[in-house]
Amino acid sequence: MILGLFKLHLLFFARLQALLGSWLPGLAARAIFASVLLVYFLKSAMAKFGPGIEGLIHPAAGAYAQILPGMMAQVGYDPARIDFLPYGLMVVVAMWAEFLLPILIVIGLFTRLASLGMIVFIAAMTYVDIAGHHLARTTIGGFFDRAPDAAIADQRLLWIFPLLYLTIYGAGSFALDRVLARRCWERMQPW
Repeated sequence: MILGLFKLHLLFFARLQALLGSWLPGLAARAIFASVLLVYFLKSAMAKFGPGIEGLIHPAAGAYAQILPGMMAQVGYDPARIDFLPYGLMVVVAMWAEFLLPILIVIGLFTRLASLGMIVFIAAMTYVDIAGHHLARTTIGGFFDRAPDAAIADQRLLWIFPLLYLTIYGAGSFALDRVLARRCWERMQPW
């Protein structure tokens, strides 16, 4: 009886995986990322751009304060007193990464690389929040602490999971990556 139920269980979920496995998980991971984090990161990135067309390469002072809080305090919150190399360049790269990587993930273009970049971005953001902005221990939280609502440890671990899935398995069938892969494969064929 138990073996029969287990066999039925195996067959059912093997068929379900065969039916949905090639397209649903990647699409779901991107949809979850889009619904929970896309607007968050885009708004944060937009706040970092400076005014006018020059703002595309000259971040606002707030960008420096968010990314380099200790250094900004040392220079009296004047970003002109911070060397462009390497610090200003780091702020520009972070600003553009925060803007471009989420868009690439959602449309499914270079998804694995963009997801890995986003994981690195979240890790760096977490380090800056903890070490640079000196967040309270209750805000940071901890793993296995019976309190699943810490803004850093718990939330950011959940943020990273769909990105980790996308890094390992890709965006799935409904993504620009699939279209480009098909075209590249066709060009590689000798006929």
